[in-house]
Amino acid sequence: MERRTLWIVLALNIGLAVAFFATGAFGDSSALIANGLDNLSDSFVYAISLFALSRSAKWKRGAANVSGGLLILFAAGILYDAWRRYIGGSDPLGTIMIAMALIAAAINAVCVWLLAKLKDPDVNIRAANTFSYNDFAANLGIVVAGGLVAWLGTNWPDLVVGVIVAGIAAWGGIDILRDAHGEHHKAVHTGK
Repeated sequence: MERRTLWIVLALNIGLAVAFFATGAFGDSSALIANGLDNLSDSFVYAISLFALSRSAKWKRGAANVSGGLLILFAAGILYDAWRRYIGGSDPLGTIMIAMALIAAAINAVCVWLLAKLKDPDVNIRAANTFSYNDFAANLGIVVAGGLVAWLGTNWPDLVVGVIVAGIAAWGGIDILRDAHGEHHKAVHTGK
């Protein structure tokens, strides 16, 4: 059940990453490209989690550490993109931002539902759940930013949401690293 669920969530996130990159490039949106990078890094993490499923607890903790590190690295990439757009300027399309974020929110809701059905999730499944909840929050931010961009005719809401998505990703990465660290200490004390 875990393997099948992770494969479905992986496929959905790869599809979302491609859609975010395409709409972000077309709509000149930092927030959409940030979410594309987020979904791409999530996809790498789901692939790592699939690999770790049949491995020992030590492997699973290692995979979770890689997942957390990737999220923090992704956050740095988003900050760079937002800075680049701030300096060079951008002209995001609010309606494209809103439409893509609503589609993505529906797909992320499916991911959260699928992952919530798994019983006794290990550290990697919990990491996957963190990603899905983070994505859901980021999509809500994009809807708000898209509305402000369309209403005000300025790019700053798009850039702010890009930076917020980076913050959410960094926080999620730190949370996953803490969870993996806690699992390590639990294993040391129980001898597993």
